[in-house]
Amino acid sequence: MFWVPLLLLAWAVAGVACLRLCLAAVRGAAATDSDAGPGRDLTLYEAAFLSGGPGRVADVTLVAMARQRRLLLAHTGWATVVDPRGRDEMERSVIGAIGPEGQSPIAPVRAAAATADAVRGIAERLVGAGLAVPDGAGTSVADAVRQVRLAVPAVAGLGTAALLMPVPSDMARPLVALWFTLPLILTLGCLAIARFEVHPYSRWASPAGQRLLGTLHRDAGDAADDRTYLTSVAVRGIRAVDEPELRAAFAYRERHREH
Repeated sequence: MFWVPLLLLAWAVAGVACLRLCLAAVRGAAATDSDAGPGRDLTLYEAAFLSGGPGRVADVTLVAMARQRRLLLAHTGWATVVDPRGRDEMERSVIGAIGPEGQSPIAPVRAAAATADAVRGIAERLVGAGLAVPDGAGTSVADAVRQVRLAVPAVAGLGTAALLMPVPSDMARPLVALWFTLPLILTLGCLAIARFEVHPYSRWASPAGQRLLGTLHRDAGDAADDRTYLTSVAVRGIRAVDEPELRAAFAYRERHREH
């Protein structure tokens, strides 16, 4: 019966992960019903935050300033200030992150701008409106789904270890395997239900925020004007950038960050 403790551990892993997912889904539904007001429009920065978090807000600001020729993003991964007068708090945060010399690599500028007070203000407004997941207020649905996904190989690994144990057992190995399939079915079932009920998963947006983002996704398909283009970058990220020079600048940033 040495496999029994492993079975109990498998049930504990599966049960805790699935319980967290259920609680996260309930919290998200409650926030949607109680906090989110109807008829609210998202600003460009708010759409970026709900889609990709603070880093996405910094990316949209950099792209917007570059398209308006107030910031030069070189293919070598450097940012140069052309116009030092920021038009809003977010742009002033980017200019301040570049520094008094007016030139800096893009990666540290993005990192500093993503943690600026302007981004924290955006987050607080969205949380207050019920459109964003509160930071530190509990596991989000995306985090909970990730935990359930990790529980699947954990349960499978515990079952495999129980079957490979060299000690004799009073129960046939096929029956032992059957017992371990029960917590595995539980985790897979939770993932399937979550896929149909709460997908897409978001680390930043509440269910109400995701519904507003859904309308932006439909409107961002045609980059006919600057506003639509920047909205596409906000909801889809840097992959929506079509200028070769800008794509090269951000691609250099990603390669530099990997090394």
